[in-house]
Amino acid sequence: MPESSSWWSATRHADRRPLLLARNRIQTALRTHLAKDGFTEVDPACLQISPGNETHLHAFATEAIGNDGAPRAMYLHTSPEFAMKKLLAAGETRIHAFAHVWRNRERGALHSPEFTMLEWYRVGQEYSTLMQDCAAFLRLAAQAAGAAQLRFRDATCDPDATPERLSVAEAMQRHAGVDLLATLSPDGRADRDALAAQATAVSLRVATDDTWSDIFSRLLSDRVEPHLGHGRPTILDRYPVVEAALARPCADDPREAERFELYACGVELANGFGELTDPAEQRRRFAAEMDEKARIYGIRYPLDEDFLAALADMPAASGCALGFDRLVMLATGAPRIDDVLWVPVG
Repeated sequence: MPESSSWWSATRHADRRPLLLARNRIQTALRTHLAKDGFTEVDPACLQISPGNETHLHAFATEAIGNDGAPRAMYLHTSPEFAMKKLLAAGETRIHAFAHVWRNRERGALHSPEFTMLEWYRVGQEYSTLMQDCAAFLRLAAQAAGAAQLRFRDATCDPDATPERLSVAEAMQRHAGVDLLATLSPDGRADRDALAAQATAVSLRVATDDTWSDIFSRLLSDRVEPHLGHGRPTILDRYPVVEAALARPCADDPREAERFELYACGVELANGFGELTDPAEQRRRFAAEMDEKARIYGIRYPLDEDFLAALADMPAASGCALGFDRLVMLATGAPRIDDVLWVPVG
């Protein structure tokens, strides 16, 4: 790579520095807002027994050598979620963290193997409160960056506009022509063939070995996500329960879960939940996720038994994780995530 294109060359750094200073201002604005709202900032350890137990999340593995010289498998976390929920079980009620997290197999304009996640939890409050938090963060980020609009490539979004809120089922019907709930049984089980038939009818490619989840993900990424967050932010709400391993079911329809995602300029920014606190159900879901991971990728991650034990003591809560670097990108108009990282991964 020519020196002139290296992030640490003086010329390149001079170009990036205004974006990095904006990053600092945005982080200060969000920290100040959270502190005024009664949040305590915490600093979870990044080295964990389990990096997370979702099928398509890939971790960085390492070894911890004990005093006896014996190695023990450890992982860099993909989210501070397990650690922060243990703090809720310990008695904390309103916490946040700007946590460095690691995800393998992810690199591109919107992905870095190491990035910063803003994660926050509210005990005793509905997950709709987190949607209000997200809207506030968009406004604060734009103000701190001196931006009238959020921007990614040719897409723009008004950070002051009230977010559009629609369910995943509504979005699938509107943008993909698919009746998603018709492919789910009353208890939330997914009918792969029913979704495959609908997907094929709207000209989506379906392979014979695609699962319901595979087809759902392709419909979401190809037909729905490109339409979200243009002009104003979008809250994509009520995910199918089979796509919400850490969220509790909706009280009025067990096919759907209290999970939402925030979009601006077609970019996913945040993922929020009404948190599941049933240890037995969480264990069942994690086991199913790891079985699927083993089937697809030939690996599985251990379960964090302390986390599952802590769930029994965790109060009702809502939590959300926001890709902080992506928020900075949209507030500054940066085209790539590496442009807003002080030191990009080599």
